[in-house]
Amino acid sequence: MAKIKLTNVPFNGTPEQEAQLREELQVLKTEAGSLMRALQAAQGIYGYLPVEVQQIIAEEMNVPLEKVFGISTFYAQFTLNPRGKYQVGVCLGTACYVKGSDAILEACKKDLGIDTDGSTPDAKFSLVATRCIGCCGLAPVMTVNDAVYGKITDKEVAGILAKYKD
Repeated sequence: MAKIKLTNVPFNGTPEQEAQLREELQVLKTEAGSLMRALQAAQGIYGYLPVEVQQIIAEEMNVPLEKVFGISTFYAQFTLNPRGKYQVGVCLGTACYVKGSDAILEACKKDLGIDTDGSTPDAKFSLVATRCIGCCGLAPVMTVNDAVYGKITDKEVAGILAKYKD
């Protein structure tokens, strides 16, 4: 079983976000099998699925919190942790891994001061280990949001990340 990492960042949802979520859930709860869509809507509103949001979904959809949590943690599209403004991804697919992406991931951790699936305290960066992103010819690959950095080494990581720190 995968280890689930929960954030230590306090939840700071707004009343407007909650009202928007509850409004969307009112429509979805009348449709059979719409729990996935409810979770997708919530993540679209908040950017992640903290327990406070999962509790609203369970309450409004009239399902046990355990079911909401189970789906939230089963599917890779959902995250329980807030993501930073800049989402740094390091591909650990076979081609990238063979060409040293593990060292790139370690360099990212060191430079950002966070672990995989973590976010910096200022919410500027988050770090994820990804699987193949379809750029095997550029292996090893690191992304920052939609920007792709290929054929890089661990020594280039600090310079790439510095572009986003200002």
